[in-house]
Amino acid sequence: MTAPIRVLVCDDQVLIRTGLVTIIGAQPDMEVVGECGDGRTAVDLSGRLGPDVVVMDVRMPVLDGIGATRLLAGAGVRAPVKVLVVTTFNLDEYVYEALRAGASGFLLKDAPPGQLLHGIRTVASGAALLDPGVTRQLVGRYAARVRPAGGSPDDTPLTPRELEVLRLIADGLSNREIAGALVISQETVKTFVSRILAKLALRDRVQAVVYAYRHGLVA
Repeated sequence: MTAPIRVLVCDDQVLIRTGLVTIIGAQPDMEVVGECGDGRTAVDLSGRLGPDVVVMDVRMPVLDGIGATRLLAGAGVRAPVKVLVVTTFNLDEYVYEALRAGASGFLLKDAPPGQLLHGIRTVASGAALLDPGVTRQLVGRYAARVRPAGGSPDDTPLTPRELEVLRLIADGLSNREIAGALVISQETVKTFVSRILAKLALRDRVQAVVYAYRHGLVA
């Protein structure tokens, strides 16, 4: 039997946290190993409990979800933990910063339970989770403000074809959709994605989206 996915739930709203714990704990392939209401406790518990996934709220006391995500999964962390950020539409700027901090994906708090569970399983498997319906709105809205002044498409080491694939990733397209748009196979798309991540030293598609916006590759 496969070991259950170990989940730590962090949200300062007790009712929401209790609901998340109940939904996740009812799954045969998941186990809630802990819960807390602030980012500092999330970091401490993660070190002690070793969760596979941390479901993280953004706005919390003591240490917010962005700071906690940076400590759990940011650059230089020796044993990064997979973080799934949950938020509301009016917190999208904070989600952008959380993705930059190392989060593996995000979901909206009003997402149905099935989507939450799918998100946890997706992140636990090592894949990134970006909701295509809100990716462009979410990241693009703040791209101009957070993009370095010197950012330019000429700064990237990617080939023209790889740039084309990266732009489609930033638009929220799946591998299948990219294959259809470029009239190539999905295996070829996977190869391009792997090359892009390797050349840019990126961990996953989430970081690829952030890179694309920060370097002016997407309008």
